[in-house]
Amino acid sequence: MVRSMDDADTLFLRGCIHMARILVVDDAAFMRMMVKTMVERAGHQVIAEAQNGHEAIHLYQQHKPDLVTMDITMPEMDGIEAVKRIKGQDAQAKVIMCSAMGQQQMVIEAIQGGASDFVVKPFQETRLIEAIQKVLAK
Repeated sequence: MVRSMDDADTLFLRGCIHMARILVVDDAAFMRMMVKTMVERAGHQVIAEAQNGHEAIHLYQQHKPDLVTMDITMPEMDGIEAVKRIKGQDAQAKVIMCSAMGQQQMVIEAIQGGASDFVVKPFQETRLIEAIQKVLAK
């Protein structure tokens, strides 16, 4: 059975990991809001939000976040191109790609382009937080 995080889980996670500064990138405002809520509930801070790859690159340079959550399919510049450019500027960048079901080839391209991990939409809160913890621990 999959469950969402409760207060005890949140307190446990806060004791285990430091607060990370996170950039959330998705063209859907609803998804950005959902990811932001999950991330903040786990004790992290969303320092900026972007709705396409161009904005993501600019905000990454400006804020130097600890981690980025990035949608793959976006207008203007997709997440695959954005992760390649971010990694080209900062080889240590930590990026978790978010993809819809059926985008396996795009996930492979994103990992080859430098993504640290991926989560499949619609994702469970626990899966996103586990991915964030894993990537931050690297």
